[in-house]
Amino acid sequence: MAGQSSDQHDEKGRRGSADSHPEPRFLVIGEVSKPHGVRGEVRVLPHTDLLERFGWLEEVYVGRDDPQPVAVEGFRLHKQWVLLKLAGYDGREAAAALRGAWLQVPREAAVPLEEGEYYIYQLEGLAVYTEAGEHLGELVEVLETKANHVYIVRGARGEILLPDTDEVIVDVDLEAGTMTVHLLPGLLP
Repeated sequence: MAGQSSDQHDEKGRRGSADSHPEPRFLVIGEVSKPHGVRGEVRVLPHTDLLERFGWLEEVYVGRDDPQPVAVEGFRLHKQWVLLKLAGYDGREAAAALRGAWLQVPREAAVPLEEGEYYIYQLEGLAVYTEAGEHLGELVEVLETKANHVYIVRGARGEILLPDTDEVIVDVDLEAGTMTVHLLPGLLP
C-alpha cells in the first residue's frame, strides 16, 4: 500500500459506491516528526512503502488543508527515518515549526501501484462483508503498523479490527465499493 488520504462512505448497510467521492488532489507521503540537528533538517515518518521516492522530489507540498509547495534541498535515510532539508528552513528553530506537518504530493505525481495494491483513501469507506455475505460494517480507518496494516470496521457488531493479510482479506472491489473478508477465530468482538 502506498500514500494516504481518505474518502467514501455508506452507513446504511448498502454496498458502497466507488463514485461517491472524488479522488483527493494530494496524497500524504509523510509527516514531520521533529527537527534533526541544527541545519534545518527534519525527521519524517514515512507514509509510503517506497522511501526512495523522497529522493526523487524536487518539491513537496507542506500542510494539511492548504498545502504549499516547498523545494526539497536534501534527502537521506537515517535508521527508520527519512531526513529532509526543505528550502527556507535553515536552522533548528525554523525546522521545529514544521513539527506535525503533512508532506504531500499531487495525486498525478503518485507512484504507480502494482496490481492488488491500493491507496488508503480508496479503502476507507468500503462496505465490508464476510464470505457468507454478512455485512460487518464500514471500513473507517487504516492503522499503519510495522507488521501489516490493520483495518478498523464499524458496524452492528461494534468495532472489528482486521489485519491486512492474505488469510483475512479475500477480495477488494473498488468499483463495487466492497471488501470481502474471511474471519479467523478471535476477530469478532
